[in-house]
Amino acid sequence: MSAPGANLKIDSERLWQSLMDIAQIGPGIAGGNNRQAVTDEDGEARHLFQRWCSEAGGTMGVDEMGTMFARFEGTDPDALPVYLGSHLDTQPTGGKYDGVLGVLAGLEIIRSMRDLGIRTRRPIVVTNWTNEEGTRFAPAMLASGVFAGVHERDWAYDRVDAAGKRFGDELARIGWKGDEPVGAREMHAFFELHIEQGPILEAEGKDIGIVTHGQGLRWIECTVTGKGQHTGSTPMYMRRNAGRGLARVTELVHEIAMKYQPDSAGAIGHVDVFPNSRNIIPEKVVFTVDFRSHKLEILQAMEAELQARAPALCADIGVKFASQPVGAFDPPAFDETLVGRVRAAAERLGYSHMDIISGAGHDACWINRVCPTTMIMCPCVDGLSHNEAEEISPQWAEAGANVLMHAVLETAELVG
Repeated sequence: MSAPGANLKIDSERLWQSLMDIAQIGPGIAGGNNRQAVTDEDGEARHLFQRWCSEAGGTMGVDEMGTMFARFEGTDPDALPVYLGSHLDTQPTGGKYDGVLGVLAGLEIIRSMRDLGIRTRRPIVVTNWTNEEGTRFAPAMLASGVFAGVHERDWAYDRVDAAGKRFGDELARIGWKGDEPVGAREMHAFFELHIEQGPILEAEGKDIGIVTHGQGLRWIECTVTGKGQHTGSTPMYMRRNAGRGLARVTELVHEIAMKYQPDSAGAIGHVDVFPNSRNIIPEKVVFTVDFRSHKLEILQAMEAELQARAPALCADIGVKFASQPVGAFDPPAFDETLVGRVRAAAERLGYSHMDIISGAGHDACWINRVCPTTMIMCPCVDGLSHNEAEEISPQWAEAGANVLMHAVLETAELVG
């Protein structure tokens, strides 16, 4: 298989316009998007993506988790396809590029191939994974997790949102519950282009991040239980304040994550306080600890230290600590051959680049279990993501899509 020539590029203006067009669906309140998984807005975006894929000559398959697979034939219909893509769903206060860039860059590659009259031996499949964000239905990367055998399909169907609605019911309601068994597809390789969601590439002045590893994570839901009492009439020495337990564990999580720098991260991002009244001492606090590292031994050590120290810290102030795991995956190492093709493509195209570790979870982290996988990253302004102010430049989008195209065409075996 030969590498494409350096003059082979995507249509950057068309890619950018596609990003702006789909951003009109599920607009946020501050310039971003609120297009959460299996909402009406998600369904509308899917219809637009399906139409674009059909116009580009693709055939759409949809599995039982609603994941969309737009197939574009190669010269050998029996060859295993090369897959690429990401997700179209967003956070409640999401930006216009997180996930969406990877899907629409895949489509733009197909459009540009048609413009240029080039083909590959292997089919190419552009993919939109369902519920990557996990903001409405936890956990994140739900559909790709079922595809990879990490979760059972019926378990995923039974996930509920804050209003008690089931994922499976909502998927059927918006009309995107397909018939194809999940995980039935065989893949030759999978590529995912994504914005970095961190500040490293911009700070280093690099166009392309070559992702060698992903971080593993442990999500641990913790409950601190005290006693709800009047804030004005209960003596300080007699209080069992669950809020103090939260404060102590928050500091513990920070201490543990700092202990393993620079290879670790940790924070508490979600907190529910009960009864959450101004003049009642908190009787219960439920919160989630998020530990991350690309080294499994560090990830395990952080979780073990939390479990060993948090109960005593809480007991010292008269409150009880309990916890349960609610999300986990081990750090993936991406395929060295595919990583090498991404690096070679960036060099051939003249883009500055550096190796990077993905600080966020992505569908590629699960798909890595079933086929050779890698990721490409482009910078985002100030590292800001999961925020309506998320921003990238057209030039960054173009660079990421061009590198993706070259790596995909080499892997799918460019013909002629």
